[in-house]
Amino acid sequence: VQLQASGGGLVQTGASLRLSCAASGFTVDYFALGWFRQAPGKEREWVSCITSTGGSSYYAESVKGRFTVSRDNAKKTVYLQMNSLKPEDTAVYYCATGTVAWCSESYDYWGQGTQVTVSS
Repeated sequence: VQLQASGGGLVQTGASLRLSCAASGFTVDYFALGWFRQAPGKEREWVSCITSTGGSSYYAESVKGRFTVSRDNAKKTVYLQMNSLKPEDTAVYYCATGTVAWCSESYDYWGQGTQVTVSS
């Protein structure tokens, strides 16, 4: 199981970024995927999750209305569209899966992170 996150960068407040999480080594169609982030000196924070079919998605209150998670199972990729970025969104973003179809609190496999930095 491999997950590869990409798409991070340095942007200004109010800008947008789209993160991608490419999956390989397993049948990603069957599994929910989540996004997490970790800012310097802070604990890892759950951001969003999307079920295996993409039929349901969930968001942390801090990003609701600004971030949108989606997936393209044909491309084995999950996306996190981040709009109206704020400095407090600065963190390393990770994708992960718990190898179940629904969004759960347990994640077994993690990708390497991608840095998002939002300047004020």
